Amino acid sequence: MSTPGAPAGHRDHPAAGHPDRPAAGRRSAPVRWWRRHTLRARLTLLVTAAVAVGMVAVGVFSWATVRHDLHRMIAIQLETGARTIAAQPQLWRTAPAPAPPPAVRPGGDRDRANGGRRRLEGLGPRWQLLDRTATIVSEATSPLPVTAGARQVATGQSRRHQEQVVIDGDHYEMLSIPAAGGGAVQIALDVENTTRTLTQFGFLLILGCTVGVAGAALLGRAVARAGLAPVGQLTETVEHLAVTMNLSEAVPVSGDDEVARLARSVNTLLAAIDESRRAQRTLVEDAGHELRTPLTSIRTNVELLLAVERHPELAHRLPPEERAKLLCDLEAQVSELATLTTELVELAREETTREAPEPVDLADVVNAAISRVRTRAPGLRFATDLQPVYVRGRPGELERMVLNVLDNAAKWSPPGATVHTVLCPDGATGSRLTITDEGPGIDPADLPHVFDRFYRAPAARAMPGSGLGLAIVAQTAAQHGGSVVAGPHHPHGTHVTVRLPRLREPGAGDATVSAAPGTA
Repeated sequence: MSTPGAPAGHRDHPAAGHPDRPAAGRRSAPVRWWRRHTLRARLTLLVTAAVAVGMVAVGVFSWATVRHDLHRMIAIQLETGARTIAAQPQLWRTAPAPAPPPAVRPGGDRDRANGGRRRLEGLGPRWQLLDRTATIVSEATSPLPVTAGARQVATGQSRRHQEQVVIDGDHYEMLSIPAAGGGAVQIALDVENTTRTLTQFGFLLILGCTVGVAGAALLGRAVARAGLAPVGQLTETVEHLAVTMNLSEAVPVSGDDEVARLARSVNTLLAAIDESRRAQRTLVEDAGHELRTPLTSIRTNVELLLAVERHPELAHRLPPEERAKLLCDLEAQVSELATLTTELVELAREETTREAPEPVDLADVVNAAISRVRTRAPGLRFATDLQPVYVRGRPGELERMVLNVLDNAAKWSPPGATVHTVLCPDGATGSRLTITDEGPGIDPADLPHVFDRFYRAPAARAMPGSGLGLAIVAQTAAQHGGSVVAGPHHPHGTHVTVRLPRLREPGAGDATVSAAPGTA
């Protein structure tokens, strides 16, 4: 969509006009890259990354620990040697200082002695003494450098100084401390071997980490393949079911792990979908059958009326009284068809199109339903005993449920009879609505089927009705968490009892409600 005021052809961009905000494409590029890979590849990458991070962390920690220990050993050796000399410098003033080691380079040889065996010289510390003026006062064939830090220690300006120096191309760690009686002691250790050891150890760690990460990648791939094998089988089975649409075929389940739980959930979903399809197919088939009868009758009557209109000479075959009767039949059939269509829509209504549940005083709902039935059955009396009972439900559906039961009672009650309606609490958390008529009652053989869709007892087939009234009552009761039963009333008649969960007070809780079916 073009931005108002922008040039023609210009389209909004996620980052347009927001230079300080990163573009959506750049921000989501890693996510898109990640999602392009299969779950197996992602799991392999995760395992490899986890192992790599762990090995690198262990390698760095190991190298740092070894380096710290080596340097600590050098420091201890320097400190020990320096304090020994500094305690009695006069004893060491005339002692010959150790000779410097011969130059050693990679591939070179040290001097050989004692029958050709290699003699490693210069492995011990090198030392020398300084007087108060930082002048060397000890014998030394290769003196240590007198640095600025060493001069400060010798002249008393500093208590200690440690540093690295280069002597003849080799690196030394040198320590200078004050000597007894004045001056300073310098002592140095060659750290080339230490550096070389740390370097070799580091290369070994890098090599070990590289091999370990490569092995982790192979192992992660094998683990991902083995771990996701059941998921792959489940996916193939579901894809096969999606192609064949054979929802009665269950997904094989083995074990009690997460994949087994997923398979059971898929089986439950497939069973629910299959049941829904069967119920939908049954509803369509039954609806087609029930709609066919009134439509056929309406079509026949309309064709007869049209034939008389097109051929006036045949008007004597349809006297005015027959014509009026035919029109009345058409009106009744159209009304019956409209009722049937409404009830079918009620049965097939989706959850998203229904009204929202709310706290409802069921007594008000019953009163509203009785007021409507009174206008339809003026020859009957309605006796009520209603107590305030609050339930949580959909007012329109509840009223239609009660209305269906009352219509059923009115249809079967003889003129002048009384329909009794009682509403009261039922136990600590329930409510009970009972509607009783004085009709002939329900045959015991028909009681198990009175709530089935389109079921009509033999005695009811000659009377108007669709056979859906009680089915709607049962469905509404179940959707509101309740139940409904029908039974004989002595000495004659039928009673329908609806039990619904009750709210303790208006607006409290999320309780559900139930409704009771009546005879259609």
